[in-house]
Amino acid sequence: MIAVLFSCMLFSQGCSYAISSGMADKADKTVRFEKLQADPDTFKGKLIIIGGTIAHASDVDQGTVLEVIQRPLDYWGKPERTKRTGGRFFVFHPGMLNMLAYAPGIDITVAGEVLGTSIPMIGNKQYDYPVVLSKEIKRWEPESRSGEKARWMDPLSGDPARSGPKE
Repeated sequence: MIAVLFSCMLFSQGCSYAISSGMADKADKTVRFEKLQADPDTFKGKLIIIGGTIAHASDVDQGTVLEVIQRPLDYWGKPERTKRTGGRFFVFHPGMLNMLAYAPGIDITVAGEVLGTSIPMIGNKQYDYPVVLSKEIKRWEPESRSGEKARWMDPLSGDPARSGPKE
């Protein structure tokens, strides 16, 4: 009986949603990124769940600002590995984040309150990016690429020619 409970507990931990259930229950799931991007001020004060890939991270006096390339979230709340994106948004996280852990290329899921719009100047053009105040943030471990397969060595041959792929 204890083994069954323990295995259920492990299974539920491995397959839980990215954001805590308490926070996910409070979030407005009707807000779509396309609508948020079109008019962020309409959604000011709403709690949403959004995610994507970090494009840039910087420390500011009051915390950390992440520029994120939006990606659709899968069933578990993880950003999908797709080229499809709705655009970019900013996440303001009160408190300092480890810049190595939250570096460009890292996927995140955020539960946060919509603050409105930020208008950064990129080149000669201004962009309206939605800004979200982070209430909870989930950092996803980078996935290994197919070319990064584990190397192995045939213990019977000792022949390096028979051990794993060559670079």
